[in-house]
Amino acid sequence: MTQLHPVIKKAVIPAAGLGTRFLPATKATPKEMLPVVDKPAIQYVVEEAVSAGLDDVLMITGRNKRALEDHFDRNYELESALIAKGDDDRLKKVQESSDLATMHYVRQGDPRGLGHAVLCAEPHVGDEPFAVLLGDDLIDPRDPLLRQMTDVHARTGGTVIALMEVDPANVHLYGCAAVEATDEEDVVRITGLVEKPDPADAPSNYAVIGRYVLNPAIFDILRETEPGRGGEIQLTDGLQKLAADETVGGPVHGVVFRGRRYDTGDRGDYLRAIVRLACEREDLGPEFRTWLHRYVTEEM
Repeated sequence: MTQLHPVIKKAVIPAAGLGTRFLPATKATPKEMLPVVDKPAIQYVVEEAVSAGLDDVLMITGRNKRALEDHFDRNYELESALIAKGDDDRLKKVQESSDLATMHYVRQGDPRGLGHAVLCAEPHVGDEPFAVLLGDDLIDPRDPLLRQMTDVHARTGGTVIALMEVDPANVHLYGCAAVEATDEEDVVRITGLVEKPDPADAPSNYAVIGRYVLNPAIFDILRETEPGRGGEIQLTDGLQKLAADETVGGPVHGVVFRGRRYDTGDRGDYLRAIVRLACEREDLGPEFRTWLHRYVTEEM
């Protein structure tokens, strides 16, 4: 593949949300640290960025999020205890999180929406294109969505947004894209975006999911973007301006994702994600699937 545009090197992960849908569990524990089987959700997201070649990771945090930094830091007392016990397997798992990537942190002091969180990344990102990964969306590593998006960016430049086809009745839960077909399968041109439209007003059933490759022109746009739905600065509103005028930051493309996605931002989907991933684990799956089948068929 011919590289026409700058290589994406940096990933930004907004993680300043309060996690109110998971109260009281998130009263003192960041929602990003809730375990999906035996690993916090946020680690899956960082691993995805690294697997796509983005090992410079900026996390946008807030108050009461210190646990995120601690998780990706060394814990010498714990490591020493595991070494003394000769527990090499658990030692390796503990060290994996601190060796994953070069981690940086900045606080979003005033939680004013996703667009504002992305704007907080400007001093670190500068004038480079960058990726944004939302922690609520876990993408199965067997479906390398982010790598596909960076490949599209290498050819087209501009901005690349992950899309997913949803039931038209559910488009009001998502940002929604107006699209035009391209010559490439599952790659579309985005001509407009609407944040959580009424189903009758939605331009399509292509919903925006939590992966973006952004042109740095988004920063100037977000600085001028007025608060929208919910009184927050919406990233979708900024992206709409990019889509409306490609002379600002290049074209806006969408990659239609048809793989395995686990939505951990919803309590029901969070539980389903745990069950699906546990069933597929070699160490847990066989026994867990047997129990689950017996529970569903005999005990419910």
